[in-house]
Amino acid sequence: MKQQLDNLVQTPIPTKHGDFILHYYSNNIDDKEHIALVKGDVAGKNNVPVRIHSECFTGDVLGSRRCDCGEQLDLAMQIINVAGFGILIYLRQEGRGIGLLNKLRAYNLQDQGMDTVDANIELGHLADEREYSIAGLILENLQVTSVELITNNPKKIAALEKLGVTVAKRIPVEAVAHNDNIDYLKTKAKKMAHLLFQPKNKK
Repeated sequence: MKQQLDNLVQTPIPTKHGDFILHYYSNNIDDKEHIALVKGDVAGKNNVPVRIHSECFTGDVLGSRRCDCGEQLDLAMQIINVAGFGILIYLRQEGRGIGLLNKLRAYNLQDQGMDTVDANIELGHLADEREYSIAGLILENLQVTSVELITNNPKKIAALEKLGVTVAKRIPVEAVAHNDNIDYLKTKAKKMAHLLFQPKNKK
């Protein structure tokens, strides 16, 4: 079956980080409601700042301090607003693809001493089950030529490049480390190769 993505609705969304156009997509791959927040004219443009953000109800909506997701979402929108153009793709793949129920179960295992990777595996899942083909299709639909990817995750860059997306640059998006998320961030760096706690270049 050929993968199909339809851009059904576009509507203006004013935010604290400026004005965006929200694009609502339907597809025949996972039947989930994925969206893209687009600022400015991106069609045919090179080096478009892009954040591919996977849904995190606890972090994005509730402001949970267990993870850095909500802060990354906020920072990415800031980066795009300052640039004057860009895209935030919001993929509905909660808990690195394992869903909200299993993510909450994994939280309980973490509270018993497991890290986020071991908890997912204990529940019968991979450490990360996210998939980015829909993001690639959205970028194609928006006619983006190349991107500057707002991420700390090299595997996300590799996944996009495998889909044929040109990643011209990586833009770091590091949230503040604190007592509630430090173990989570260390696990991302140690076990998932996220580029966190990198030495800052001196000017």
